[in-house]
Amino acid sequence: MILIVKWLLSACALLLIAYLYSGVQVASFGSALVAALVIGLLNMLLRPVLVVLTIPITLITLGLFLFVINALMFWAASGLLAGFHVRGFGAALLGSLMYSALGLLIDRAID
Repeated sequence: MILIVKWLLSACALLLIAYLYSGVQVASFGSALVAALVIGLLNMLLRPVLVVLTIPITLITLGLFLFVINALMFWAASGLLAGFHVRGFGAALLGSLMYSALGLLIDRAID
C-alpha cells in the first residue's frame, strides 16, 4: 500500500513540477503516473550501472556528476513517453533536482 501511495504522490509531484516550470510538460495525470513509473524503473535498473561506470568522473567532480546521471534518467523517461516532455538537458537537470527534492519530502511524509 505504501508503494502505491508513493507512486501516486510522485505523479502529483511531476504535475506540480510541470505547473511550476515550463521546461517540463505533462499531458495528464495518467501520463504523470506512467512517467513516475518509468522514472522509478530507470532509476532502479539503469542508474546503478551508470553510477558504477562513472565512478572516476564522479570522484573527480566530488559527486556532482551524480546530478548529471539523475538528469539523464529524467530526460530518458521523457524520450520514452509521449505525454511527458522535457525541453532539453538544462530543463532535465532542473526538473530532476525539483523531482528529487519533492521525492525526499514524500519519503519523509510517508515515514
